[in-house]
Amino acid sequence: MSEGITVLTGGVGGAKLVLGLMQVAAPDDISAIVNTGDDFRHLGLAISPDIDTLLYTLSGKANAAQGWGREGESWSFMDALKSLGGEDWFLLGDGDMALHVLRTHLLARGETLSAVTGRFAAAWGLGLSVLPMSDDPVGTHVITDSGELAFQSYFVEQRCAPAVRAIRFDGAEQAKPAPGVIEAIASPSARAIVIAPSNPWLSVDPILAVPGVREALAAASAPVVAVSPIVGGKAVKGPTAKLMNELGLQINNRTIAAHYAGIIDGLIVDGRDGGEGIDIPHELTDTLMVSLDDRARVARAALALADRIAAGR
Repeated sequence: MSEGITVLTGGVGGAKLVLGLMQVAAPDDISAIVNTGDDFRHLGLAISPDIDTLLYTLSGKANAAQGWGREGESWSFMDALKSLGGEDWFLLGDGDMALHVLRTHLLARGETLSAVTGRFAAAWGLGLSVLPMSDDPVGTHVITDSGELAFQSYFVEQRCAPAVRAIRFDGAEQAKPAPGVIEAIASPSARAIVIAPSNPWLSVDPILAVPGVREALAAASAPVVAVSPIVGGKAVKGPTAKLMNELGLQINNRTIAAHYAGIIDGLIVDGRDGGEGIDIPHELTDTLMVSLDDRARVARAALALADRIAAGR
């Protein structure tokens, strides 16, 4: 059986699934394509929140309670910044600063985001390929009742409070997939392509907006399986349910399946929701990922569904 596994992921929820996949498959068989639509410059630093969340999670450095940032973080930098009247709406911990400062330095020296990310993953011995969706800047912008907001202003500074009317991805049309992205999707030896239970509109759509990615998924020889972010009729974390409601969408798995129509072959749904009305191959499991065993269970379910789809072809 082919063993290559590619996963499209955003931040906290997606990182949990990637960690689960690393429990049930060899890390060097896994390629994670990561959303960079959240990336931005803050205080002159190049910050890649979803990449960093993945790196921290897979290396065992993530804050276990909140899912992002580093465990045991200290805040001397932020305290000093506040004393000078600096912006304090986006928290930068002392250990976290090392990642941002070194990334900014290496990018200024001419390295690509892909090369820098690969360097960090190797330094922490992660084993898998961590691929930014693009080395070109793509910025998620949210059109709200309060005007158009860059993603971090909407998500962190305003805590997702404004009502969303539309989303656009600035720079996506000119962007190119980062090295290895299309190859990971189109590999003839791939076993499965998994879309993590990240926010479909804010975390996965930026990846799909990069020219060539959606087309590669639609043409992939490996089964493409999405893990729904809906658990028990609501979203576990973040603004997914609120966003769906504001966009006039029903909060259920049929909406998730319809959103990914044309690119997915199957859907993993939470057993509490059932599979009624889903007209593509699907599998029911407990998709709430609290423990490491939970994450491995969801990963196994996604791979089992992909194998079942492949066997039926």
